[in-house]
Amino acid sequence: MQLDWAQAFGLSSISSDKNAPRIVEIGFGMGETTASIAAARPKDQFLALDVHSPGVGALLKRIDEMGLTNVRVMRHDAVEVLEQMIAPNTLDGVHIFFPDPWHKKRHHKRRLIQAPFMKLLAERLKVGGYLHLATDWQEYAEQMLTIGNAEHRLSNTSPNKTYVPRPAYRPVTKFENRGLNLGHGVWDLVYQKLR
Repeated sequence: MQLDWAQAFGLSSISSDKNAPRIVEIGFGMGETTASIAAARPKDQFLALDVHSPGVGALLKRIDEMGLTNVRVMRHDAVEVLEQMIAPNTLDGVHIFFPDPWHKKRHHKRRLIQAPFMKLLAERLKVGGYLHLATDWQEYAEQMLTIGNAEHRLSNTSPNKTYVPRPAYRPVTKFENRGLNLGHGVWDLVYQKLR
């Protein structure tokens, strides 16, 4: 069943405009970043997807405390939601910040960012839509870069087709800040759909 965005965001919502940008965030953790971005971009409609119950609860609490009307939350597998509920060429953006790196080599097949998933994301984005990935694992960043650059419908927005500085709309999380203080790197990649 396809998601009816107008129904999901309601006619009385501040972001009920049928032409409002539609952004999907996958794996929002405890929801700090999602809530912060949604507050800064009140005209955008955010669909936040995660399977972690405590994170879902934490984000719902933040939405209520901050009075956000432009975020909807689903506790469900992102691949299934994208395949079954999101029509092709309908998303203006996708955020995937710090997905589980599955750092052991034998677990790399569990990583979210794989070629078939990148293809699915490209199919769901509108022409001109963007995909923003971020990770603090260099080897995973390199994998994301290789897979992203190989998807023919996406163009890496970095002038040298590698990483970009953290866009201003993505706040630094507590977890990320701790890593930066320990000297860990963070890699952001932003792609735009060409066709």
